[in-house]
Amino acid sequence: MAGQRYAGRPLAQTGAKPAICASMRPMETATASGRSEPPELDRALSGAFLERLKSTFQGAVLTMMIDLGHRGGLFEALAVGPATSAELAASTGLSERHVREWLAAVTVGGVTTYDPVSGRHALPPEHAMWLTGTVFTNLAPMTGMLTGLGQRIDDVATTFRSGGGVPYASYRPHFTCAMDAMGRSKYDALLVGAYLPKVAGLVDVLRAGARVADVGCGTGHCINLMAQAYPASTFDGYDFSPEAIAMATSEAAAMGLDNATFHVADATAVPTGFDVVFAFDAIHDQSDPAGVLAAIRSALGEHGLFVMLDIKASSVLEDNMADPTTLVLYGISLMHCMQVSLAGGGPGLGTVWGTQLATQMLATAGFPDVTIHDLPGDPTNCIYACPV
Repeated sequence: MAGQRYAGRPLAQTGAKPAICASMRPMETATASGRSEPPELDRALSGAFLERLKSTFQGAVLTMMIDLGHRGGLFEALAVGPATSAELAASTGLSERHVREWLAAVTVGGVTTYDPVSGRHALPPEHAMWLTGTVFTNLAPMTGMLTGLGQRIDDVATTFRSGGGVPYASYRPHFTCAMDAMGRSKYDALLVGAYLPKVAGLVDVLRAGARVADVGCGTGHCINLMAQAYPASTFDGYDFSPEAIAMATSEAAAMGLDNATFHVADATAVPTGFDVVFAFDAIHDQSDPAGVLAAIRSALGEHGLFVMLDIKASSVLEDNMADPTTLVLYGISLMHCMQVSLAGGGPGLGTVWGTQLATQMLATAGFPDVTIHDLPGDPTNCIYACPV
């Protein structure tokens, strides 16, 4: 891709407009007689792919509409009951004209229903369960992450030619907030009751009292939840984002916790003497992931335990092709995780570094005995239990 240019002036400077219909015609190939003839095509396959493209573009627009609805509280308001655009605008304090256009889009998109007699739109309860509430089944916050990543598309396109990546600072504070919104309700519901018991003996250690660290703690919500559940233990969170650490410290104070402390620090600068170290979905986008794993090993005592939550996927592309979820993971990787690692001079492991590579790197760092556990209610992630 690098170095390729169109001959002559760019299209935008010629005054010519791209012919949309022409661009949808099959490619032509030159024959020996000099005539151009269309290649032999599987028309059914071509038509099916065209329909998939249309659906993809529609989904992209609907993603933006869901993000706007989530930000404006529109889904929560519609979950109360059907409303006209004027009624919905009044209940949310938003502009009626904007709400009216938004309703048209999400209704055509199949998110809401419409009664032309009353002029009211409704959010079916079967849809509301995935778009409302402070529960982990509310997927609307994910649209904020996707639309936020879209704001970096020009920067990412530049890296295709220049190499390197987009620094993490370019994603702040939007990405920090979006990730927090996505993970918060999930950890509220599952961390203490479902995730931690998956690791043999971990709950007993935390109940008895342990010195615990979270590397790449982000907004610190996991630390605060564990500090609240296990008051006999002390918890230290480390992250290089000042905004995230400020949010973590504020939440700890609001929860009245005196056993949770947060530090702005590089992930490779974790002090020693910990009994348990956690890393929640943080290792694969480090600029020095091998160095971070080595630092975690050094931070643990003689009988310490490293617990790593990360993406459940294979390191081998063909193993992931049957799961359409990995399309999202590869895309997020290209738009963020790989980028921030490369920007820091790192290897750019990417979101889908996979269990094989993860296990290999853990062994190199000094964790040869790794057990991987699936997570209830979370098919995208798994937990690595890594005793010293």
